[in-house]
Amino acid sequence: MRFIIATNNQKKLKEFRRILDSYGIEAVSLKEADIETEIEETGTTFEENSFIKAKAICDLSGQPAIADDSGLAVDALGGAPGVYSARYSGEGATDEKNNQKLLAALEGVPAEERGAKFVSVITCVFPDGRSFHTRGECPGVIGLAPKGDSGFGYDPLFYVGEDKTFASIGSDEKDAISHRGKALADFAPLLQQYLKER
Repeated sequence: MRFIIATNNQKKLKEFRRILDSYGIEAVSLKEADIETEIEETGTTFEENSFIKAKAICDLSGQPAIADDSGLAVDALGGAPGVYSARYSGEGATDEKNNQKLLAALEGVPAEERGAKFVSVITCVFPDGRSFHTRGECPGVIGLAPKGDSGFGYDPLFYVGEDKTFASIGSDEKDAISHRGKALADFAPLLQQYLKER
């Protein structure tokens, strides 16, 4: 059985495939499934937005769909940018603009108060109406300047060790500790269980 990944974000799709492939789960992109759509994320939680996206693609395709909603929650900003992480800098947001806005918002905030976590909620919706989700979190600290040139989003600012950001570590190391990696590690056994029960 194949699953449609409800994202147009190519970097996120690549990360999804890399992790799901290791569990023997076939994932196809919206483009490969001939689906062209933009889904409005109207939820106020990662769980709501993840479900909205997966359900929309499942309804459109008649096939099982997997969606992720993820973001960065910064302690000093009351959990912002949260569900608005991808659109944090407003209309026409880019990773660079979002990172610049985050650094500006944290200007003057000392290192010990720059705690943050990445959150990922992954939802699977099936044509028979059944659904489930998993949640993964990864704690870290927002640095004073970007470091590293791999990854995407806030990865260059998100420190997971003394001198390591998500953008400065390899994909295997990132997958083992990341919010999405943790959510998918819980997700895969649940999905395999569902497929056995069919």
